[in-house]
Amino acid sequence: MNSIEIRPDDITPLDAIAAGVVGVRVLFVNAFGVAQGDHWTLIDAGLPGSARRIQVWAARHFGSAPPNAIVLTHGHFDHVGAVADLLEKWDVPVYAHIEEHPYLNGQRSYPPPDPSVGGGMMTRMSFLYPRSPINISGRLHALPEGGALPFMPGWRWIHTPGHTPGHVSLFRDQDRMLIAGDAFCTTKPESAYASITQKPELHGPPAYFTTDWVAARRSVQHLALLRPNFVAPGHGRPTSDESAARALEVLADRFEEIAVPARGRYVSRPLRG
Repeated sequence: MNSIEIRPDDITPLDAIAAGVVGVRVLFVNAFGVAQGDHWTLIDAGLPGSARRIQVWAARHFGSAPPNAIVLTHGHFDHVGAVADLLEKWDVPVYAHIEEHPYLNGQRSYPPPDPSVGGGMMTRMSFLYPRSPINISGRLHALPEGGALPFMPGWRWIHTPGHTPGHVSLFRDQDRMLIAGDAFCTTKPESAYASITQKPELHGPPAYFTTDWVAARRSVQHLALLRPNFVAPGHGRPTSDESAARALEVLADRFEEIAVPARGRYVSRPLRG
């Protein structure tokens, strides 16, 4: 696996990603807040044990009001880890793609990770990562058909499977702002060193948890066609400027070379659905 360099000048602070969009990093993963007037929506929910950190961050940016909803890009442990604790404090709905619901309503565990894909310590440790489902069925709702996002006017959700069956990314057409989830990353997610230092490079989705590389490639190609001007990934630093779109086009064109591991359980035998 290779990478695409991201210039330091193209990095955007988490506190000022784009109009109304801010983020918080919890160790190696990001969550985001999107403001709409006096209201806001939380995108993803970090690692287990991070609810207090997310609440303090939210109060600093949005005041004491809870979000009007939580939208999940997918159900992996590092994106939903604090959601149950947050729901004890916030009486709000949670939205996710219908194909992610079995992992969010207690029905199904994710497939095993694949430590054989290589790339660094995060990969070698992946067999330890939680993959059992959580159960938030009492608050869980399906994202509506057609791409509209509840409580987020001007935004739409895009089905970007591959990393998981129901993975989604969020896009605001007005300024071409993309919240990518784990469809791709701006640091090397397989490397503990890169995850700590946040070395800016464009990579594919976290390889150890990606189960369908053909779908993952199509998803990146779909997002590249949007030519995003702002990118907020689940792993790595946000980026802006035209170079973000150009780098994503390169990733889409050279996906097999840059993103797909040379070996791996799901490289030769993808899981679909």
